[in-house]
Amino acid sequence: MDRSCSWALSRRVPGRNDDFSLLRGGLMTAAPHTTRLQAGLGLIPETEKLLSLWEPGMEPPTLLDRALSSGEFADITARRLRNIVTEGFAPRYLSEDGYPATLIRAFEERISAQDRKQLFFLFTCRANAILADFVREIYWPHYQAGSPALSKQDALSFVQTSVSEGKTSVPWSDSTKSRIASYLLGACADFGLLGDMRSGARCIEPFRQTRFAATFLAHDLHFRGLSDMAVVNNQDWMLFGLEPQDVLETLKEIALRGELIMQSAAGVVQISWKLKNMQELADAIADC
Repeated sequence: MDRSCSWALSRRVPGRNDDFSLLRGGLMTAAPHTTRLQAGLGLIPETEKLLSLWEPGMEPPTLLDRALSSGEFADITARRLRNIVTEGFAPRYLSEDGYPATLIRAFEERISAQDRKQLFFLFTCRANAILADFVREIYWPHYQAGSPALSKQDALSFVQTSVSEGKTSVPWSDSTKSRIASYLLGACADFGLLGDMRSGARCIEPFRQTRFAATFLAHDLHFRGLSDMAVVNNQDWMLFGLEPQDVLETLKEIALRGELIMQSAAGVVQISWKLKNMQELADAIADC
């Protein structure tokens, strides 16, 4: 890793605290629901290619120029690629001065494809409040109730409620609501939560957070400046179907592997974090 990447992972994200209200994914937030998913759903192959072309400090226009000249996207139009870079990739991975992209690049050769996909899922949900809410409020309740599938109508009802509750900056037309409902199901399918579309519905697939994704999320939240209790209660865990009690069990498993030390009693959690930053986590994983 070059020196700039190492520096980025050695610092805390500036200005983060337990009440940070802009990071969608569970800290106190009221981020609006947008149509940004129309730029791309999971964008997993595109994200892999763009991450390989991106360098620390590179802004979206420069990345777009490099992508256009790379030959990696010869099968899509320049206009489509522009939308992917500016509306899909950049909000997910180039926020916070490229911190998400830097993180993923640090781990890229040290983790499995499934681990990477779960990182893509996490950062996509953080950048798209409507997807995060859909996963937490619709997908997991259906999953836990034993529902076999999610239908287009399930997604459409969620979108209609979102609009009626004023979660969008402007009212959406019926055609926009219908498109976004399809995008929500498609994004969930790309990340492995749902299966193929059949008869207007997608089967609910078994979905479990990987061991690496759990370790990554715990440390990422900690290094953002959250208290130990705020780490446990953060809604990002709910993207993986975990309530606070489940998170405690997950952290105990991490502790058993020697990655941290945790004490929990009478509703109070104290964690001794052995690592000082995400770079040290990447190095620790490389040594495993």
